[in-house]
Amino acid sequence: MQKLTILGATGSIGASTLKVVEQNPDKFSVVALAADSNVEKMQQLCGKWQPEYAVMANKDAALRLERVLASSAIHTKVLGGEDGLSYVATLSNVDSVMAAIVGAAGLVPTMAAVKAGKRILLANKEALVMSGQLFIDEVAKSGAQLLPVDSEHNAIFQCLPEAVQMQLGRCDLSEHGINHILLTGSGGPFRYTEVEQLELVTPEQAVAHPNWSMGPKISVDSATMMNKGLEYIEAKWLFNAQREQLKVIVHPQSVIHSMVQYIDGSVLAQLGEPDMATPIALTMSYPERVRAGVKPLDFTQVGELTFLQPDFARYPCLELAIEACYMGQHATTALNAANEVAVAAFLERQMKFTDIARVNCSVLNQVSKQTFTAGLDNLESLLELDRMARMLANQVIRERTQ
Repeated sequence: MQKLTILGATGSIGASTLKVVEQNPDKFSVVALAADSNVEKMQQLCGKWQPEYAVMANKDAALRLERVLASSAIHTKVLGGEDGLSYVATLSNVDSVMAAIVGAAGLVPTMAAVKAGKRILLANKEALVMSGQLFIDEVAKSGAQLLPVDSEHNAIFQCLPEAVQMQLGRCDLSEHGINHILLTGSGGPFRYTEVEQLELVTPEQAVAHPNWSMGPKISVDSATMMNKGLEYIEAKWLFNAQREQLKVIVHPQSVIHSMVQYIDGSVLAQLGEPDMATPIALTMSYPERVRAGVKPLDFTQVGELTFLQPDFARYPCLELAIEACYMGQHATTALNAANEVAVAAFLERQMKFTDIARVNCSVLNQVSKQTFTAGLDNLESLLELDRMARMLANQVIRERTQ
């Protein structure tokens, strides 16, 4: 019986994780649920799952949840803030931690789980984008097990030899006959929109992903393909990949979730319905497989599969992320922070869709002019850089909107 803490329980990844638990009640149990501020949803989850702990990152939300649960006679202990998140990520009776808190907010509790030697089901790509080598080094030091949840990274993981799967972050792809990792992306809702029309995109249009059901931030990132850029950076760290070993391909149907190309000409691909329960189930049960509640792919209904080169004129955020990946840790940490601020501003209608890339580029340029070749070898310095990049992003947005 695997015992779980779910960080990000009220989001789409949390829902899919609980779907897998529901399919396999004899194999998994929920010890703790954590979220940001959605008290109503957390109350429902606590009523159904009766976890030992519920954590709200927002301390006011934690107080509200505590009152609501007390009045409902639900005996779940409520904690609040970052300390509460880290506490449930390190509980001695927890085996696996689903790290699915969106954005930089997920880094500290995920790192706490790593240091505690847990099985890390990594859905928070920002943890590796922000802390890269530090994160991988901590995994090695603590003996934690790292398993990728993102559908693309999970697909790549499934197509790799077991020896590579067991050495994430420290493997040698060439040694195992691997030529390229082919990271697929749908291209989002605007892959056929005239580039000149992207200035007019509304938040409602940007969050309407054609294939996946996701939250607003990640949906906008998919529309700009910044999400694929962040996944590119994550793939670099997970699979210890060199620049020439990583490629991005636009695959609109989202049937092939990613591929691995070998030196003998073979290409291994992982295919399936676009449902996150599949990769989540694999990480929860690895090396075994369990039911995920996902219907099998019907090849007679798949239709045509198409592949395109990404157009950087349409997706400047993707190009920025790829370049930042090889500039150094300061670049990816700053880019991630700027993007979170820029996407929030777009969703609040403070600026245009195309301004997201402009804000990201401006912050990346400003940070890169400063010296960050040393001193980014601990969590505190990375979080300080994250804070500084957010300030710069807000400044750029104010200047653009005045």
